[in-house]
Amino acid sequence: MSDTIRIPIQGARSEGLCTVWPIGAQGQISIRCEHSADFREKLRGAIGLEVPAPLGSAQGETGALLWMAQDELLLLCPYDKVAKTMAELTKVFDGWFIALTDVSDARAFIGVKGPQLRDVLAKLTPADMAADALSPGMIRRTRLAQVAAGIWLQSETTAQVFCFRSVAEYAFKALTLAAEPGGEVGFHIAQPV
Repeated sequence: MSDTIRIPIQGARSEGLCTVWPIGAQGQISIRCEHSADFREKLRGAIGLEVPAPLGSAQGETGALLWMAQDELLLLCPYDKVAKTMAELTKVFDGWFIALTDVSDARAFIGVKGPQLRDVLAKLTPADMAADALSPGMIRRTRLAQVAAGIWLQSETTAQVFCFRSVAEYAFKALTLAAEPGGEVGFHIAQPV
């Protein structure tokens, strides 16, 4: 991990139909392994989180575990705890056919929040943003306009969008443009709770 500026859009913030902001440095460990019962049990014991179902996530006090593919999970933890967490996981899975990779500097996370969240995202992604297709806690790997991205829906009004760091500024600007006032669509408005 380098000591250079990690977030190309650091300090940026946009207020519109949704608030859009960069999350900041995020520790990320890619875990590639067959998701057997033994693997699930060992991982749960090591990090305190259940292995999520396909397209799901599990969140705890110190991080989250995102389902990325049939054989891939993404562990989110504090940026300064990545090396320690990697060392602990390496010990736990000694002798296993597993790939643990620090990808903290590969992706940027962008927060998006507001009652028109689903409409703002639907303007940019081909993924179905309807409530019956994407519920809180779910992950979608998709596209955001012209770039590969993922969407982690945290609540009816909050999501984290993640993309490669090299295209983070583009993704931020696309989200900001999609959230400009006057661009209301009205398909998926979250109701106040």
